Parts: sequence; structure tokens; C-alpha cells
Amino acid sequence: MKKKLFISCISIFLLFSLAWVLFTYKQIKNVAKEKPPKNVPYLIILGAKVNGKVMSKALYERAITGLHYLKENKGTKVIVTGGQGPDEEIPEAEALRSYLLEHGIPNERIIIEDKSVNTFENLQNAKEFLEIKKAVIVSNDFHLYRSLQLAKSLGIEAYPLAGKTPKIVKTKLYLREYLAILKMKIIGK
Repeated sequence: MKKKLFISCISIFLLFSLAWVLFTYKQIKNVAKEKPPKNVPYLIILGAKVNGKVMSKALYERAITGLHYLKENKGTKVIVTGGQGPDEEIPEAEALRSYLLEHGIPNERIIIEDKSVNTFENLQNAKEFLEIKKAVIVSNDFHLYRSLQLAKSLGIEAYPLAGKTPKIVKTKLYLREYLAILKMKIIGK
């Protein structure tokens, strides 16, 4: 009897978990498909790993995506975010700034937020620079659903702009993101 009850409980838990993963996957994909309006005053590029001084593939995709928006929307300022991890030679924000400068974005359009160590801090610290509380958030497609939820909790009217997720790290990043979304739902950040 106890064994049947145990198996039933495990089965219900597994079904619930699968349903939650599928629902969350759909939310992630729907947000990533959205296109932001033109000429939003600020663009926030969220930080990601830097290998020494070289952007990771995920950060590089965010940089490319942000650059395209900035070239098409000349009045938009960009807030590059991300601190410096123990194995990084420069802050993530500095790697993004260098890339944008190299590709023709003038320094006066770039605001640096280089103290944050996670997505919530990226957005919380970037909010200090927003004269109006409206911004396009650039990240990889897997990361935007949670990023927009966090921005909303901080009072930022945010629009998603999805960069690609590199195939080589896609499974790992999606699994990690599911855990981060669960954490956000439980503790709020």
C-alpha cells in the first residue's frame, strides 16, 4: 500500500514538473519572438561571461543584436551591464563597450554599469541611469522571459530583443534558466 502511494506521489510530481517545463518553454519562446518598438530611449544589454578579455558566444550574440538596434535607432542610448568575475580580465560591460565602439557607436551613447553579478543586479543598477522607465532589453532568447519579469518587478517598462543562443551551450543554458525561473518564482529575484 505504501509503495503504491509512493509511486503515485512520484508520478504526480513528475507530471507536474513536465507540465511546468513545457509551459515555461512556451513562455520563453513567445517572449523571444516579440519585436520591440523603434526609438525606445534606452537599450540595456545584459552581461554574460567573458573569457579573459574575449566575449563568450552568448555575450557576442547579445552584442551583435544590440548593435543592430542601435544602428537603426540613432536616438537610443545603450546601457551595457555586467561586472567582472574572478576569471575575467575585464568587466562584461567593458567588453560590450569596446565592441560597440569598434563598430561605430559613439562613446556618448554608451552608459556603463559594471558592478552587477547577476541579471537582477544588471537591471536594478541599470535602472539608476533611466531618465524614463522604458527600455529594450537585449539578451539571448532563453533568458528574456525571466529578464522581463525582473524588469517589471523593478518598475521598468521593458521590451524584449532576442539574440541567438549558441547551439553548443543551448541545453546547458536552458536547464540553468529553468532553475533560475523557479528561483525567481519562489523568492522574487
